[in-house]
Amino acid sequence: MEMTDLTPLSATTTCQDPQAAYRQLQARWGMVAPVELEPGVPAWLVMGHPEILQVVRDERLWSRDPNHWRLYTGGVVRPDSGLGPMMFPRDNAYFADGDKHRRLRAPLDEGLAGLDVHGMSRVIRSRCTELIDQVAERGRADLVAEYAAVVPMLTVAGLFGIDTDQGHQLRQALIALFGSGADSQAGNRNLERILTTTIQARRANPDGDLTTAFLRHPSLSTDYELQQSMVLMISAGYETTCSWIAQALRLMLTDPRFARRVRGGRLGVDDALNEVLWRDPPMANMPARYALADCVLAGAPIQRGDAVILGFAAANADPRVHTDDPWLEIDNRAHLAFSAGPHTCPAHRPAWLIARIAVETALHHLHDLVLDISADEITLLPSPWTRCPASLPVRFTPTRRIR
Repeated sequence: MEMTDLTPLSATTTCQDPQAAYRQLQARWGMVAPVELEPGVPAWLVMGHPEILQVVRDERLWSRDPNHWRLYTGGVVRPDSGLGPMMFPRDNAYFADGDKHRRLRAPLDEGLAGLDVHGMSRVIRSRCTELIDQVAERGRADLVAEYAAVVPMLTVAGLFGIDTDQGHQLRQALIALFGSGADSQAGNRNLERILTTTIQARRANPDGDLTTAFLRHPSLSTDYELQQSMVLMISAGYETTCSWIAQALRLMLTDPRFARRVRGGRLGVDDALNEVLWRDPPMANMPARYALADCVLAGAPIQRGDAVILGFAAANADPRVHTDDPWLEIDNRAHLAFSAGPHTCPAHRPAWLIARIAVETALHHLHDLVLDISADEITLLPSPWTRCPASLPVRFTPTRRIR
């Protein structure tokens, strides 16, 4: 793979029109394009829907284990690289294949299956209402910093018995981790420190939370596997759900098809949530798969040990599965927002629950809600992987507290 004149992957996530950026890559390279993860570190970006399915469904050729990444094992990627927290090996299901993946995924699947959905709904709705109460009399708010970022953080942290103060620390750590910048590894260390403290507390005083359930699960053989399984579930649950809520609120406030819904129009919250999964999925670019042998993918000459990034946002716009008529796509569920194959996201149902209640609660209780800036002034948190709005300043009619 040539390392000169490559487009940075972040060019697809930090721009106003990501589909235009993907189309430029496709026009030059086709559905699989070389990109730059950081200076001197190339990878392949897969942008076609069937091509991504081909990769994620074939573990014999495409591994999730970064120990197969040639640039990592060969020392080309610096040990202190900002890519480390998202792409260096961890002992959890995300970075494993085959039997090891199934063993490490078992506690996640069983923990999620055992959730009390009705009880969880009540807790989420209560927390959303409390957050709205804090801004109701003010008439102005930032629906990311004061709401979309807080709801999943409190919910996911609470599932593991992590208190509110540490939950806020988790949020800052995860922003750094997903940013893959200079502070990425420091954010990862803070995240792991909080989780280690939580594990120690639950070992001494077991409770009915997921940390205690993970401690008791026979599939997790070491404290490191336990910690890293918590890293996976908390980081994925927080970051993706925060982005989903924020993008759905942005859509409801800016897109004419949905903005009218805020004032009694036709399309509702479920439509907006599904639209976001298509147009701005919580993970725009998902790291990574590593080729176990030389191969050709959509005409691209992949070498053994090359890293392949899954361009979910690009694949969701693939005309082979998606039309340009938004009215025909309302009930289309062929998107790749939750991936596919053995590594399909196990938490899509609770994530939908959190996102739906959060968006509904904000729209129901904040009257005459409008964006306080123009749509093209909305900025994004820096990340090559996600496109989460950095803030959504809004204004609304001040009201008394709900409670």
